[in-house]
Amino acid sequence: MSETKPLLLIVEDDDVFIKALQIKFEKENYDVLVGKDGEEGLDLARRKHPDIILLDIVMPRMNGMEMLKKLREDSWGENVPVVIMTNISTDTNQQIDNVIDTQPSYYLIKSNTDIEEVVDKVKELLHPSE
Repeated sequence: MSETKPLLLIVEDDDVFIKALQIKFEKENYDVLVGKDGEEGLDLARRKHPDIILLDIVMPRMNGMEMLKKLREDSWGENVPVVIMTNISTDTNQQIDNVIDTQPSYYLIKSNTDIEEVVDKVKELLHPSE
């Protein structure tokens, strides 16, 4: 009996960062979807119902905070784990208060986090007992 691969949605506008995450998560046996901005990410999330979302904040068309707010208004989206990944630090930007209100599952500063830590956090959120 084969297990279904977890479905991960990356919503990010940095192509290099996307590729690094995509390669790493595919090696870890995840199916990966990519949205290049908040509008595309929200559409993919609503249609595909990923198991977890990695979400940047600063993006074109719709930023990550707005996407997360809209996602949390949806009956499916209110409970999906979301890992915020950004370079906006909590002590230098008040916008983070808005993000905290929309209940991300976790918050990572990209410049302080390596890809392995992102993978570990995703695994921890999807399989807390392991």
